[in-house]
Amino acid sequence: MLPLITLKQFWNDLRRQKLRSMLTMFGIFWGTCSIVLLFAFGKGIGDAQLKSQKGMGDNIAIFWPGVTGKEYKGLPRGRQIRPTADDVTHIKQVAQTVGSISPEFRRWNVTIKRGRNSSLRMLVGCWPEFGDMRNVIPRRGSRFINQNDINERRRVVFIGNLLKQDLFGNEDPIGQQVEVNSVPFTVIGVMKEKDQNSSYGSRDSRVAFIPSTTFGTMYSTRWMSNFVVQAKKEYSMAQARREIYEILGGKYKFDPTDREALSVWDTTRGFEFLKTFFTAFQWFLVGIGASTLITGGIGVSNIMNVVLEERTKEIGIKMALGARKSYVMTQFVLETLLITAVGGTLGFLFAWLIVSLVPAFGLTDFIGVPQVNVSAGVLCIVLLGIVGFFAGIFPARRAANLQPVQALKLF
Repeated sequence: MLPLITLKQFWNDLRRQKLRSMLTMFGIFWGTCSIVLLFAFGKGIGDAQLKSQKGMGDNIAIFWPGVTGKEYKGLPRGRQIRPTADDVTHIKQVAQTVGSISPEFRRWNVTIKRGRNSSLRMLVGCWPEFGDMRNVIPRRGSRFINQNDINERRRVVFIGNLLKQDLFGNEDPIGQQVEVNSVPFTVIGVMKEKDQNSSYGSRDSRVAFIPSTTFGTMYSTRWMSNFVVQAKKEYSMAQARREIYEILGGKYKFDPTDREALSVWDTTRGFEFLKTFFTAFQWFLVGIGASTLITGGIGVSNIMNVVLEERTKEIGIKMALGARKSYVMTQFVLETLLITAVGGTLGFLFAWLIVSLVPAFGLTDFIGVPQVNVSAGVLCIVLLGIVGFFAGIFPARRAANLQPVQALKLF
C-alpha cells in the first residue's frame, strides 16, 4: 500500500513543481549519462590503442647488435657483438623459454617494380615464424613464406597491402611476377590489413618479405639486422631475455648481465604500461562522472528539504492520526529513490543511444568502439542507490522527528 501512496504523492509533487523536479532529475540524469559515456569511451579508446600496439606483434622482443659495456674475464669493454643467423638457430635449439624466433635481414630503398609501376621500399629476409610473431597475416587465398621456400632459396615475395595497391591496384597479384632490384620474384601472398601504431623501420603494409636464404644469396650478407623473439606462454619475456643473454654471452664472451652487449626492445613492457595507463585513465573519467552524480544527489537532498517545508502540515496531520516515524521516513526515502531511479534510467538509456550511434559516424578509427558493459551498469546502480539513500535519509529523519503540534504550528 505504501509504495502506491508514495508513487501518487511523487506524481502530485512532480506536477506541482515541474521545473524544480525536472532540474533535480536532470542532475541525476547527467551524472549517470557521464559515468556510462566516460566508461564506454575510455574503454573504447584503450582497447583501440592496445590493439594497435599489438599490430607489431604480441609478446615479442627485438634484439639488435650492440657493444659491450663491461669488462669480462680479462676482455675489454667496447667490443662489438654481432650475432648471426647460425646463432639464432642455436638459440632455437637450446633455449627453454623461447617459443618462436627469426632472424631479420633488412635493406632500405629497394626498387620493387611491376610493369610501369615501381616503388622504393624496404626488403626484409626472414623465417616462416616471423609472420605469426609480427602479426603479418596473409589474406585469404595467399600465404606467407614457408620452410620449403627457405630450404630451396625460392624467389618468392610476400607484400604488404599498401605496397600491393601501389603495384597492382585492384588486380589480384597472387602468382604474378614483380622485379626486386631487377630480379624476378613470384608474389605468393598479400598482408591482411591491420592497425599498427609502432614499428622499428617501416610499417608492414609497405614492406616486401622474402626468404632469409634468398636474401643472403642476393646480397651475400652474413650479418643480420636483428632477430625477433617470442617467449613461450608459460614464461615471461624477461625470462627469455635472460636466457638469450646467457647463451650468447657464453659464445661471445660477454657478461650475461651486460645489457649494452645487445640492444633490446621488449614490447611487453610498453604493452603493460599502456594497459595500466588506460585502466587508470578510464577510472579517472569514471571518477569525474561519479562527482557529477554526487552533485546531483546533493540537489535531490536539497529538493527533499524544500518538500519537507511544504508538507509540514501534512506530516503533522499524519502523525496526529497515528502515523509512525518509520512510515514517514520510508515515504520520504522512497520518493527520493523514485526521483533518483527515473533520472538514472533516462541517463543510462540516453548514454546507450549515443554509444549505439557512434559507429554510424565513422569515428571508430580514432576513438575505437565504445562499449556499455556490465561493470558500468553495476557501478551506476550502486552509486545511484547510495546517492538516493543519503539524499533522502536526512530530510526523512528531520520529518519523522517532528512533533505533531510543532508541525501544525510551523504551518
